[in-house]
Amino acid sequence: MRSVQPGLIAAGVGMAANIVLAIIKIVTGIVGNSYALIADGIESTADILSSLVVWTGLKISALPPDEDHPYGHGKAEPIAGLVVAVALLAAALFIAIQSISEIITPHHAPAWFTLLVLALVIATKGTLYHFVSRVGNQLTSTAVKGDAWHHWSDAITSAAAFVGISIALIGGKGYEAADDWAALFACTIILFNGYRIFHAALNEIMDAAPPDALHQEIRELSSAVPGVVRIEKCRARKSGLGLLVEIHVEVDGGLTVRQGHDIAHAVSDHLRASRLSIQHVVVHIEPAPPLEATPSAGRPGLSQPR
Repeated sequence: MRSVQPGLIAAGVGMAANIVLAIIKIVTGIVGNSYALIADGIESTADILSSLVVWTGLKISALPPDEDHPYGHGKAEPIAGLVVAVALLAAALFIAIQSISEIITPHHAPAWFTLLVLALVIATKGTLYHFVSRVGNQLTSTAVKGDAWHHWSDAITSAAAFVGISIALIGGKGYEAADDWAALFACTIILFNGYRIFHAALNEIMDAAPPDALHQEIRELSSAVPGVVRIEKCRARKSGLGLLVEIHVEVDGGLTVRQGHDIAHAVSDHLRASRLSIQHVVVHIEPAPPLEATPSAGRPGLSQPR
């Protein structure tokens, strides 16, 4: 199974960056009279907790199987992703409510120096998003990908606040609430991303089937093992950073039990050694139909889709 270390590092870097940015944004927002910036700082505070959840989830998912958890602790990773998604949705709802409140309450325009802070935030968060997203894709981690989207959402809300404050400063009297409208608009993007992460994490917890392309690759890898006539069934589900696979392999019906057992081990070893990060394989050996099992028939193509 893939090492969780890159994910732990990404979560740690995200936490450190969010602590610094949250303090800067909230203080600047209060001094500079910008609720959009204060809301941005509050979201960064939520991001700190999200990164901590991701870090904890990855640590637990890396624990080896034990008597109570014979398939390991991989489900901790999508559960962490689910928590991150809920936090993202809650942050969007909170910002939306406060933005509407500020829109209907007259207030002064933000200070110009808030734009400098926002420019710094956008650059930092954009960099963090690309870094954490790359790690999440390498690990195929729903939780780490969710953490990356937290960074990207922060960059989006900061960019929206930058535009809103610029409009408020350029437009003058009557445009004071522009940054609040910008924060409200950014909420729709955060809600969309939160839903995407929630859906992916929930599917993983519910053992949804991986993409067909992954099943096809598992079938092709298994078919390449000497002695395999055909792959009759193939099921897989994601658990943490690895896959659990159940596969039905057809072999020559005239083989001994020992020979069938050896082929099953060869299939399991071949799959576990592949790039797919397969951590557990159950191989069922079945006799192939007589015509397919003859030497002249060779190894036929793959079976019908599952």
